[in-house]
Amino acid sequence: MKDDFVASGRSVSDLKAHLVLTTKYRRKVLTGEMLARLSAIVSGLCDKWDCKMIEFNGEQDHIHLLFQYYPQMELPKFISNLKSISSRRLRSEFPERVNQFYWKAVFWNESYFIASCGGVTVTVLKKYIEKQDSPDLANSGASSPVPCPGSHPDAD
Repeated sequence: MKDDFVASGRSVSDLKAHLVLTTKYRRKVLTGEMLARLSAIVSGLCDKWDCKMIEFNGEQDHIHLLFQYYPQMELPKFISNLKSISSRRLRSEFPERVNQFYWKAVFWNESYFIASCGGVTVTVLKKYIEKQDSPDLANSGASSPVPCPGSHPDAD
């Protein structure tokens, strides 16, 4: 547990957040390949914002990101930056797929869900995100995702 603490200047903290982004109109646009690329994009953005990606996964119409951050981080700016850059990159790298669903330069829903991880242990939340019904697993007979205790109802 002590290993989770991060020190910065005059503070020591252990702040973690669970972020959920949904695709515009909840269209099932995300593929396994897109999720893998999105994971790399998000990881790079977390590094640039001096935060740490703990877990990332998603389904065809939404993603989950569990990350650790410093108290001085401006979460709304980070989320806005993450959404705009990931949208731009996914639209440029997967134009055939994205253009099947969107005719304008959109990708993410304007809203998002974010919660601190104080309600459940990070281990439970990490297992929940790992068990997401990823597109590549959807047809393999994998079990349904487990409900996340103390979290949202998948932003429906």
